[in-house]
Amino acid sequence: MRVGGAMGVMLATTLLAGGAAAQGQFVKPRCDLKVGHYLVNSGFLYLQSAAGRRFDQDRQKDLRDANRTLTQAIQTGGQDQNPAAWYWLARYYVEEKDAVGADSAFTRAEKLKPECKDDIAMWRRNTWVPIYNAAVALFNAGNTDSSIKMLQQANAIYREEPTGLRLLAVLFFNTQRYDSAARYFRMVIDASSDPKYAADKRDAMFNLAAAYYASQHYDDAIAAYREYLKIAPGDPQALAAIAEVFIAAGHEDSALAVYHTILDHADSADAMSLFHAGERIYNSAPPLPDTAALGTSCRADARRNSRTLTLRAIAVRCDSVTRAVVRAHDVQAAETYRMSARAFEVGLQKIPNYRDALFNLANVYFVLRDSLHMLPVAQKLHAADPLNRTGLRLMAQAWQFRGRGDSTLYYLTLGDSLLPVEVTIERFEAQDQKASLRGKVTNFHGKPSASLKLIFDFLNARGDVVASDSTNVPAIPANGEQPFQVQVTGAGVVAWRYKKG
Repeated sequence: MRVGGAMGVMLATTLLAGGAAAQGQFVKPRCDLKVGHYLVNSGFLYLQSAAGRRFDQDRQKDLRDANRTLTQAIQTGGQDQNPAAWYWLARYYVEEKDAVGADSAFTRAEKLKPECKDDIAMWRRNTWVPIYNAAVALFNAGNTDSSIKMLQQANAIYREEPTGLRLLAVLFFNTQRYDSAARYFRMVIDASSDPKYAADKRDAMFNLAAAYYASQHYDDAIAAYREYLKIAPGDPQALAAIAEVFIAAGHEDSALAVYHTILDHADSADAMSLFHAGERIYNSAPPLPDTAALGTSCRADARRNSRTLTLRAIAVRCDSVTRAVVRAHDVQAAETYRMSARAFEVGLQKIPNYRDALFNLANVYFVLRDSLHMLPVAQKLHAADPLNRTGLRLMAQAWQFRGRGDSTLYYLTLGDSLLPVEVTIERFEAQDQKASLRGKVTNFHGKPSASLKLIFDFLNARGDVVASDSTNVPAIPANGEQPFQVQVTGAGVVAWRYKKG
């Protein structure tokens, strides 16, 4: 799961022994653990008695007595090196749902009695599961800060698998606490040595680099991306990300070399990775230099260093300097935009109807003033998303590049006044067997809109319709909006389109 994803379900697990005491069954340790002292034995017997109590007040009294005698054994009874004393104290903390106390006592017990490691691990995990599930429930309800606090409690008792650490890292990242996110992504990596967690480790390595980049630790980010690329060589998204970091760190030549590597292997990359790479490449284009400041500096230097130049001569010299800088920028930017276009082009060969990639590619062709290629892409975008005003403006610009003033005016007028409403898709999600769209319909006119019906087709990679759904949009007041959501069942959905019914 790359950062930004969501944990939408509870942890699917079965408790091994946790909760047994609440059912009247006392669970003995699965290792040879001798109590060795009357106070420790008393604590053990109080815990055993608490497990069989019918009434909570009796159970609580036994637990208090267990805590008292075990604490006395450790603090004044000379049993601080007795593993049983610490083990049963930890079991007391388990009953009290004190994860921090249980962690501390179990740690001491395991150090003194390594043979009990597996039994202690079982109790740690069984204490962790309900806390983790409660944290996920809080997260799904939108209570991020409360979820973080509870996850920290859960991870205090059990850190032997990456699940809780991973969610905590993602929550820190999504709330822009990048240093904390990096720390927990590193913990996910350390907890993912078992081959069954290979996917978790891989994602955590990528996300660790992203956290370093977001916190502007560029050297750490470069090193982390390189480490990730050792296990995922050729990953276009990671390559595009490390190129971005190179640019932020001032290593433009290194970034350019990485972009060429991406495009050299574009045919073997998946479409979504290419779309991500195309976005990153586009955003890495150098900004237009401040020619006004450059001209001012040039004129000041000329006046300071030469008393024989006239004002006209200074102006000519400095204008040529700024034009040269702009030309150099345009050449470099155009190369970057062409590489971005190539990434989108190859990705669209794999998923021809992916709306966001069509939109982005049309914009790349626009900045390149590519009249030959922009129009067919803008037309395909308009066919998929016909009630979007930004798409209509791209259509108008494409026709203007072709010198067709009548078509240019038509699409400008359509987007400005003739379109009845505007449709904006805010989120598209596709899973194994279902897909959904969420968006809004906006009435940008000064009078109420008429009701209408929108029919949505959900497409596979070949462009075949997998499933369809529709939504009825009521009349919308002037300058108002109406949210909507559609969902279908079907495998292989990767794109969408809609039309008025």
